[in-house]
Amino acid sequence: MDPDIRSRLYDQHLHSHHSFDCKTPPEENVQAALKAGLAGLTFTEHFDPHPDEWKECIYDYAKCSESIRRLRDEYGDRIFIGQGIEVGYYRERLDFTLDFLAERSFDCVILSLHAIDHRLLHVRESWHGLSVAQASRCYFEHLLEAVEFARDAHRRYGTVFNVLGHLDLVKRYSRRFFNEECVTGHLPLVDRILDACIQADLTPEINTSTWRQGLTEPMPGAAILQRFVERGGAAVSLGSDAHRAEDIGANFSDALELSRSSGVRQIALFRDRVRRLVNV
Repeated sequence: MDPDIRSRLYDQHLHSHHSFDCKTPPEENVQAALKAGLAGLTFTEHFDPHPDEWKECIYDYAKCSESIRRLRDEYGDRIFIGQGIEVGYYRERLDFTLDFLAERSFDCVILSLHAIDHRLLHVRESWHGLSVAQASRCYFEHLLEAVEFARDAHRRYGTVFNVLGHLDLVKRYSRRFFNEECVTGHLPLVDRILDACIQADLTPEINTSTWRQGLTEPMPGAAILQRFVERGGAAVSLGSDAHRAEDIGANFSDALELSRSSGVRQIALFRDRVRRLVNV
C-alpha cells in the first residue's frame, strides 16, 4: 500500500480487553496502529443485547471512556484514537439499544448481525436442521430487517448507525463448519440490503478478518461491492475486526485494491459521528 494512503486511513473495527472475546490491552492496539502507519484507530467494543450474549457483551461506557481518555493523553498528538461501539441487532431490545446510543457519545457506531433469532452464528449447534442455503437466506432476511430498522431510525432521529459490519458474515461460519457458502444464491436480498444501506446513510465496511481465517475474500467480496457501486453506493469503511494487536490494519492494501477494482473510490472515516471521505 502507498504509505501516503495508509497514513490517511483509520482501522474502524477492532477490539480490546473491554470486549469479552479479546484479551489485548488497548495500549498495544494503539502502538500497533502507530507501527502500521495508520492515521487512526477506533475501538468498537461489543454491545450485544441478545439474551444469550448480553451477560458477556455489556458495554461498560465509563471504563471504555476512561481507557480512551488515558490513551489520548499519551498518544493523541500522534494518532487519532476513536471511541466506537459494535451493536448487535436484536429485534426484542430495539428501544433499549436506541436509548443507550442516544445517551452516550461515540465517534463511530457499527451495526452488526451475529444471530438469526436465537441461533448464534458462531455456535455449531445453532445450524442444526438448517442447510447452508437455508441459514444464509435466514441471515440475509434478518440483516435486511436490521438495515431497514437503521433506515427508519435515520429518518426519525437522524444518523444513529454509521457503518454496517461484515455484511455477509454468514459465509465465515458456513465455510468453517461445512466448507461451503451460499451468498451469491441470495443476491436479490443483498440488493435490497444495499438499497436500504444507501437510504439509511449506512456505510458498508470491508471487513478483512476472513482473509486471516483462510477465506479468499473479505466480507463482503467483489460481487457485492460491485453491486453496491451499481446501485449508487460511493464509499466503504475499512475494519480489521482485530482481536490481537498484530492484526490492526491487516490486509488493508488488499482491501484498497479490491475497492478500486470494484469501482469504490472513497473510504469513509468517522469522527464524532461525522463522515469524512478519503479518495483512493
